[in-house]
Amino acid sequence: MPELELEFSVADLARTRFAFSPLWETVVSVRVLKTPGEHALHFPWLRETRERLAGSGLDLTPLTDLIPGPHSGFPDFLTPPPDTAVPDFDTELALMARSTPEQIRKDLAYFDYPPQARFVRELHADPGRLAELVEVVRAYWELAIQPYWPRLRDLLEAEVHFRARRLALGGHQLLFEDLHPHLHWANGVLRVDKRCCVLSAQLTGDGLLLVPSVFTWPDALTMVEAAGWQQTLFYPPRGIATLWDHREQRCPPEALAGVLGRSRATLLLALGDPLSTTDLARRTGLTAGGVSQHLGALSAAGLVTGHRLGRQVKYTRTRVGELLVSAPR
Repeated sequence: MPELELEFSVADLARTRFAFSPLWETVVSVRVLKTPGEHALHFPWLRETRERLAGSGLDLTPLTDLIPGPHSGFPDFLTPPPDTAVPDFDTELALMARSTPEQIRKDLAYFDYPPQARFVRELHADPGRLAELVEVVRAYWELAIQPYWPRLRDLLEAEVHFRARRLALGGHQLLFEDLHPHLHWANGVLRVDKRCCVLSAQLTGDGLLLVPSVFTWPDALTMVEAAGWQQTLFYPPRGIATLWDHREQRCPPEALAGVLGRSRATLLLALGDPLSTTDLARRTGLTAGGVSQHLGALSAAGLVTGHRLGRQVKYTRTRVGELLVSAPR
């Protein structure tokens, strides 16, 4: 039997939407710091972030006290669901800062925190300490997430575009078909075989907010519900296995660079996910004009192809391009 079944009404189907959240990524990444053995995929990020944090002298205790073990939830007020598809960090942090004392105390009382979680007790006694927590979260974002945010955003945007296209082509059946192995869609019901947090078994006509999340991996799903907030499902995006490979992609193998030229080889390697000219310029350090010129040559050679998504053209490797990149060297 599934752990949860969510039945979608017509209103729920119409209001289901996608977004991603820099604040969520910031908060949930603390789990990686606390339990690195369960997050081997993120080791490159972990290694660099630990060094940066150690050099900063930042005291993360107010935040780490609030984040329990890797398979437990954490207070909802830390991560209010994004109200736009692409929110910015400052907007989300301001929303967190407006959490009411009643919500803070209610959320904290839900979890069985250990005695050593001193800041939890202090915040419960004096919700005004939230201002201190907000500054810690901001400082942690600047050190641990912001330097990598363009890379994370590229991956999350590509996932949202991919899922939106799946929904347009085949409805919710195609959307949920390969969203995650623990999700199964049939006859208007989404069955969840495994989840991390408790969620009401009913949707209420507001639909489901689907949020791809890098640092949710390797958890199957994380769901949250709070009064007045849209029910939210977090899941790992496609392509996450190669997320931290992009740094190495800036230095393509000599053999490939010898055939294509270094800049074109770099672009071809970067196109593991659908990316625009602007995305590629930001990721590779090449100018937008240079990227456009090289993409024209790669496209003429049958190595990349472009597809329009809204106002942008996203480029991906063709089958021939994939074979060239994956060929033994």
